[in-house]
Amino acid sequence: MKLAIPEGRFAAYIFDCDGTLADTMPLHYRAWRRLLQEYGAPFSEELFYQLGGKPTTQILEVMRDEHGVQVPDLQRAAERKEHYFLEMIHEVKPIEAVLEIAVQAHTIIPMAVASGGFRRNVEITLDAIGIRGLFEAIVCVEDYARGKPFPDPFLEAARRLRTPARQCLVFEDSPLGIQAADAAQMRSVFVPRSDASTIA
Repeated sequence: MKLAIPEGRFAAYIFDCDGTLADTMPLHYRAWRRLLQEYGAPFSEELFYQLGGKPTTQILEVMRDEHGVQVPDLQRAAERKEHYFLEMIHEVKPIEAVLEIAVQAHTIIPMAVASGGFRRNVEITLDAIGIRGLFEAIVCVEDYARGKPFPDPFLEAARRLRTPARQCLVFEDSPLGIQAADAAQMRSVFVPRSDASTIA
């Protein structure tokens, strides 16, 4: 996979984490299936990828409000799902095409991560593939009020990089993330998902 950088000059790069820098989406799907099986609820791969980019608690709200899944304590369920994910963190690998861009840009252009994940999990993921030090800022769900597809995560990353939003380039693997970049008036690069056949 080779990614094409849009023409033009950019003052900063902003990367999503899961599915963009780190090939974690199959692991997240396994963690979600394990959690939702506890509530007797199915969770299709198609729905999982439709919700990609949303914070964990917001996904649980969707499952409760739109799919009738009875989750008495959203925060506790979210923490359990993230625990299941972290049990598999040793399996995480980088997405090489994106990693190559980040490594080449390091020290040349300011870079940030803007994720819908919890800070602890995002930092552990970046550490697992050895790249946390590449980024001047890491923006996580604790840092903004509205998640993707709202622009808040990317706007906060641009603010921390002291860069105008229009001069930032976003790397994203989810449609919701691309919508968020558009809403922030940032150009974006879509990162295709990894082979779904690896999901078990």
